[in-house]
Amino acid sequence: MSSRNPITIEVLETLDAIERRGSYAKAAEELNKATSAVSYAVQKLEEQLDIALFQRQGRRAVLTPAGQLMLEEGRHILSATARLANSAKEVATGWEPRIRVALEATQAAPAFFCALAEFLKTHGNIEIDVCESVLNGGWEALAADRVELLVGAPGPVPRHQGYRTIALGQADLLPVIAQRHPLAHLLTTPQALAEQLPSLRRVISHDTATLDIARSEGLVRSGQNLYVQTMEQKLEAIVAGIGIGHLPRQRIQGYLDSGILKVLPLQEHRQPEVFLAWKISNKGRGLKALTDRLAQVNWLGID
Repeated sequence: MSSRNPITIEVLETLDAIERRGSYAKAAEELNKATSAVSYAVQKLEEQLDIALFQRQGRRAVLTPAGQLMLEEGRHILSATARLANSAKEVATGWEPRIRVALEATQAAPAFFCALAEFLKTHGNIEIDVCESVLNGGWEALAADRVELLVGAPGPVPRHQGYRTIALGQADLLPVIAQRHPLAHLLTTPQALAEQLPSLRRVISHDTATLDIARSEGLVRSGQNLYVQTMEQKLEAIVAGIGIGHLPRQRIQGYLDSGILKVLPLQEHRQPEVFLAWKISNKGRGLKALTDRLAQVNWLGID
């Protein structure tokens, strides 16, 4: 008769916490356990499997190749069990316990979180998990069931994927340059600016897509690019005079009013339409209530 499998959900959660937090002590704090209990759980698993899962590098606990394999596969198991628990609760009540939302980096975060605050006043038992997406990354996350809802996803909407969408209007992105940029003085001489534009460094937010072909929107490509991870990083890089790029008006209006940023006088292409999007197969009552709330938001802030 085979012995009991030593790999449990609890020990997988322990490995996950150690790897994310970098130490047994910090993992113990997250798991609300004693450090000795976390250390014992790992030691016991290593003894039962006769393998090493972690090795010390200074003060940090680093996974061995065997530990890395166990964690990667274990995270799939943790994700599957979380989905199973959520699905069971949703079947029983119609209300999902958790909604994962991808907020497009160009969207008005204040408008979103104000709407979310109103939603949570009446649906406080639903846990909301928000991440930032860029361009194709949101659609990819929705297709892979990493999120249930996209907010501000740029068109075009992928066809034949079983998505339901609500149009939120057009993105309001402005091509800008910082007042401190070495070539900002060319704003007064459009011809000279047009000649220099192809050589100006562009600041680009990474498309968060990992499987499909990534997209880049906006200014004509040049040989010099600076890639950043978030819209906040993009804003700070442009303000620092490193390069030029498109930024959402609602996020930079104060910089425009103060003169820190200047709008580049370019012939602009049509702004992309943006959408709320979710899978038709997702019939959770919480998702419906949240999308109904978000559909009423004045995303442009115009009365």
